[in-house]
Amino acid sequence: MQAARIVKIKEPLEIQSLETPKPRGSQVLIKVESAGVCHSDIHLWDGGYEGPAGQFMKTTDRGVKYPLTPGHEIAGVVESMGEEVEGFAKNEKVLVFPWIGEGLCPACRIGEENLCDKPRSLGVYNDGGYAEYVLVPSYKYLAKINGMDSDVSAPLSCSALTAYGAVKNAQLRPNDNVVIVGAGGLGLMGIQLAKAVSGARIISMDLDDNKLKIAKQNGADITINSKNEDAVKTVMEITGNLGADAVIDFVNASNTVETDMQILRRRARVVLVGLFGGALQLNLVTMPTRAYKLIGSYTGSMTDMLELVSLARRDIIKPVISNKFKLSQATEALTMLKERKIIGRGVINP
Repeated sequence: MQAARIVKIKEPLEIQSLETPKPRGSQVLIKVESAGVCHSDIHLWDGGYEGPAGQFMKTTDRGVKYPLTPGHEIAGVVESMGEEVEGFAKNEKVLVFPWIGEGLCPACRIGEENLCDKPRSLGVYNDGGYAEYVLVPSYKYLAKINGMDSDVSAPLSCSALTAYGAVKNAQLRPNDNVVIVGAGGLGLMGIQLAKAVSGARIISMDLDDNKLKIAKQNGADITINSKNEDAVKTVMEITGNLGADAVIDFVNASNTVETDMQILRRRARVVLVGLFGGALQLNLVTMPTRAYKLIGSYTGSMTDMLELVSLARRDIIKPVISNKFKLSQATEALTMLKERKIIGRGVINP
């Protein structure tokens, strides 16, 4: 089989011929139809993240090993199965839950494998979907998506899942004002989901007018271009100088979070999602006196993903797909995403 692999960080991905895995036991081999291109794939390609004080946090220090086939948003069809697999048939269309844990830690035991102490995620710690085939460790990580579009379904396993987890963590109530920072693939899904599950007023913030236009089409009530206007002043005016009840930051860089902390209402929730990195200096006195909640949010559970499949099947949400690439264009896909040239999601069709 062909796979696009990160062999050396920051160098073009290599198309390699690998032996096609043979599933055993509960394993399932999936023929990949669509693999979403995610910002975390860029961090794997770059070899790390920006940490506090400009410190570079290496992916290898987190247990990532190269060469690696990235790609954790995977939709495709069942190619073959191990002898213990039940309930699935060859050529059945499926979505893969990639946030696989080791199964024994406290998070895994309550169905939150995405928060496992020793993660084994596909496309991060194990080879993923930038390939013609991917081996899934167990059929329990598959959701049936028969009749659904693979390109639209693939982002449900990360982009939509991460946004869903963040919206849940924001604990939105009717009449809340929520600021959603970033109008990329995650932000657009966050807007759709916040609209679908709450009565909150949605304020979308980004640097790109084109993305903000799409945000409006996806349900944002108000948009703010923080490059062209004073975001803090605008949010305070919108909220009658009370501030936002919640902020969901899909960028999570030093400068965006500094802004977040200036636009908070008392009792507000700040949900930090993105992986751009940096550091934040907190006014510690205001944390208890204004009763802020600072929450980190990382993807979601298998149950969350199944809920998203149901929402997508009923057209309540629909990931925005703007670019499609061949496997040989994997480097181009990552480069375009890094340069902010993709609106919504790009997908690779091996």
